[in-house]
Amino acid sequence: MTGRGVDQILPRPSRPRLHEPYVTSALDYVALAERANGAISRPAAYGYVWGAALDVLARERPDARIVNLETSVTTSDDAVPKEIHYRMHPENVAVLAAADIDCCVLANNHVLDWGRAGLIETVETLARAGIPVAGAGRDLAAARAPAALDLGGGSRALVFAFGATDAGVPRDWAAGAATPGVHLLPDFSDETVECVAGLVERARRPGDVVVASVHWGPNWGYDVPATHRRFAHALVERAPVDVVHGHSAHHPMAIEVHRGRPILYGCGDFLNDYEGIGGHERFRSDLALMYFVTLDAGTGELRRLAMTPLQIRNFRLNHAPPAERAWLRDTMDRECRQFGHRVALEGETLTLDWQ
Repeated sequence: MTGRGVDQILPRPSRPRLHEPYVTSALDYVALAERANGAISRPAAYGYVWGAALDVLARERPDARIVNLETSVTTSDDAVPKEIHYRMHPENVAVLAAADIDCCVLANNHVLDWGRAGLIETVETLARAGIPVAGAGRDLAAARAPAALDLGGGSRALVFAFGATDAGVPRDWAAGAATPGVHLLPDFSDETVECVAGLVERARRPGDVVVASVHWGPNWGYDVPATHRRFAHALVERAPVDVVHGHSAHHPMAIEVHRGRPILYGCGDFLNDYEGIGGHERFRSDLALMYFVTLDAGTGELRRLAMTPLQIRNFRLNHAPPAERAWLRDTMDRECRQFGHRVALEGETLTLDWQ
């Protein structure tokens, strides 16, 4: 979530005016964070917000770096009628390049906060930056098309992205034949699974890895709805999908491995501007996880799932202290037990045991 308050500390901030019920300036979110954790030097370098995550990425060297970019990247002032609006100035797109992001998922409930013109500018800005997108575009064909990421050796990661109304994506944001918008799931039915399977079948080549990135569910809470679980299982069994990348909740949720494929029901926020905001402290939205999914190159089955705990302070990712790492371990272990899985803490890394 590189918009709103985070955007304000970067070299080229957007106009700060907001249309929220209680906050009229994005600078107020900077002030809240500074009140909670101290001054933030401005303008911050583009690599600043990633902080310790850059060291982790350099160590892990993942083949693909995929994020749900939950903001519009635009100068549009056409705020749609809703309570919360996120935007980042197009010139601040360099913040994504600073972390070598390979793909931005756009099928979420903030990408059209500033209208369809804002969405088009978002897509065009990311294209100029050389960052593939998935889940939204100028029309339905573009929104349905996967981002194809080169993994080397002739293999690709195909990233398909979908938004759901239960995550707050308005139905009128759906892309049409000639209308910009998001790839909106009509429901979680068998018919919808078959539609996704058709998209995968037409795009997939031997050796490809398929990622289904789904923006679903409420912002807070650990419950995994039965409809989500059935849909995820069906994607693995019938699409077939190798990784289900779920998001919307502002905190990490359970992980399930089904038929050798990982289902991340909710990855939580990797970066946000929530410092100093009260109301949901028990979910610890200041704590983030980096997910490193290792798949077998031949079969596509999960070989290892490691998570690096981080903590957001001053709009920057820092290594999580021991007590916070233990809290994340205990929380993830508790939530994953419902699927017969366990989570252990090995040094500064959480690992999933699904065997």
